[in-house]
Amino acid sequence: MSVRRGQLEELETRLGHRFADQGLLRRAITHSSTGATAALAYERLEFLGDRVLGLVIAETLLRRFADEPEGAMTRRLASLVSRDTLAAVARRLDLGRFLVIPTHRHDDALRSRDSVLADALEAVIAGVYLDAGLEAARGLVLRHWSTQIDLERAPPVDPKSALQEWALGRRLATPDYEVIECSGPPHAPVFTIQVTVRGHPPQTATGPSKRKAELTAAAQLLSLVTGAHH
Repeated sequence: MSVRRGQLEELETRLGHRFADQGLLRRAITHSSTGATAALAYERLEFLGDRVLGLVIAETLLRRFADEPEGAMTRRLASLVSRDTLAAVARRLDLGRFLVIPTHRHDDALRSRDSVLADALEAVIAGVYLDAGLEAARGLVLRHWSTQIDLERAPPVDPKSALQEWALGRRLATPDYEVIECSGPPHAPVFTIQVTVRGHPPQTATGPSKRKAELTAAAQLLSLVTGAHH
């Protein structure tokens, strides 16, 4: 699949940035499955975009939550730069529709995969940074993350962090996560994860990524152990 100039311009409108070098945007939305070289696909840009996003969000949190301790801001940062948040922002931008991916039967699956959407969005952020500098990249991030930042009035605690805090608070070893099985085709894997905390029944969960399966398993075990202590 190729992307037409009109599509690039539509994406620029959605992003709120006009590229001086539209080739950067084209590269940022080109998946390596097209056979593009590393220099022409988004993976290297993604590496840079991850750092730019982290810097902009960290700087924003430092100003916005001036009285919060480092630990609370760290949790906010982890949530705001997570794959789930990136994928959600990418979906609001309808980024998947613009991705340059070979047309075959897995095309739609790739376009909707969280990891692909998150990586491509990081590449787009890097593209804006390389095209027009940090101020332009900051503007892009703040336009599309401000709602998410405002929504999280209290520092988020994901189930894995909460379970670890619960275990450490009782002087138990940190939770142990083990991959029990990985099944399904390469374009739609299913991971089965088991989490164990000494002295409590292990819990098992599945998900389309190790991270999601771990979060679900942690939530199950947290519900079990906290319920047992009420």
